[in-house]
Amino acid sequence: MSVAQSLPVDVYVSAGSNVAPAENLRLACTEIRKRFGEVELSGVYRNPALGFAGDDFLNLVLRFRTTEAPAVIVAELERLHVLAGRVRGPEPFSSRTLDLDLLLYGDAVLSDPAIRVPREDITKYAFVLGPLAELAPQLRHPVTGETMAELWAAFDQAGHPLQRVPDPLF
Repeated sequence: MSVAQSLPVDVYVSAGSNVAPAENLRLACTEIRKRFGEVELSGVYRNPALGFAGDDFLNLVLRFRTTEAPAVIVAELERLHVLAGRVRGPEPFSSRTLDLDLLLYGDAVLSDPAIRVPREDITKYAFVLGPLAELAPQLRHPVTGETMAELWAAFDQAGHPLQRVPDPLF
């Protein structure tokens, strides 16, 4: 999908950080607003690092509407990684200044090697599904047809604890 859509679609992006997380998440939200306009945010959640020993992450999900193509959005997310000073090493799981992922692009199902939506992380990680279910509980997963609320209710929440950060960062 390399051309822009004629009608706006809802886009969902996950955002996480465990290196100066409040500062880097604030940067990401500010820059995404500048580029795409109005943005809705889930609550912010703290969770332990998964797959490596590191500081806790702060995570949230953003929603905005756009006519931009998925490749344009992914390129913008990569620009923000660079802006936040993210360095990609050989380890798939490590501390990061900023981790932004395109979760959903309307109801599109894309399996291009560079862009896969819906992102598998939705059903794999509490730090993605929990905030997404909060932000859009009635949104249906484009593949399973289940709502985010249904997916979250069936998720092993006890085995993957999230802690809501009480004070808003943004």
